[in-house]
Amino acid sequence: MLFISVLAQVPGTEPAQAGMSLLDLLLKGGMVMIPISLLSLAALYIFIERMLYLKSAGKTDPAFLKTIEQKILQGQLREASSLCEVTPTPVARLLAKGLSRVGSSTRDIESAIENTAHVEVYSMEKNMGYLSAIAAIAPMLGFLGTVTGMIKAFYHISLADNISIGIIAGGIYEKMITSAAGLVVGMLAYVFHTLLHAQIDKTVNKLEVVSIGFMDLLFKVPQYELQEN
Repeated sequence: MLFISVLAQVPGTEPAQAGMSLLDLLLKGGMVMIPISLLSLAALYIFIERMLYLKSAGKTDPAFLKTIEQKILQGQLREASSLCEVTPTPVARLLAKGLSRVGSSTRDIESAIENTAHVEVYSMEKNMGYLSAIAAIAPMLGFLGTVTGMIKAFYHISLADNISIGIIAGGIYEKMITSAAGLVVGMLAYVFHTLLHAQIDKTVNKLEVVSIGFMDLLFKVPQYELQEN
């Protein structure tokens, strides 16, 4: 919305009607503004939904990790596994899978944890592709609206047989709204995508730290007799 306010303040780009509201100016963009508006709402919804999910997924309760560590050191694998299964977090699911493979080779345990991590990352990236699509499609829709608007403007000029500045500028500035709106929505979608990926990287790093600590913990307990291969 800021770009429209700035546009309205630039000399020579004042709206044709005095006192035109922001909504009226947006409506001047024509039918193409409808899909652009829908894309902006979709991008905002995906960003909020994914960010809330990632914030929840990235939480690691120190008390939970300490309890799991104590149970493993005491040889209470079943209790530790049960606690992980009732805790709905990626970290808990990662530990549960590792505990289920205790007694197997080190490589098998690491492979099970790694595969579970891949599944968790896939869940975190759910709907992220839509943001990439919105970032690419919105500017193209804006450009399409401008092109079709220019075609109509020149068509009306040909009918009126008049190429005065008023007729040309009046048709062009209205259609340029779609390009500006499309670019803004595309940039916002790109920013949302970048922020979500940064949050995913932080969560993945936490999973890696927990998995490394889990493997180190198992090696401190001789009764598990982990095999190297």
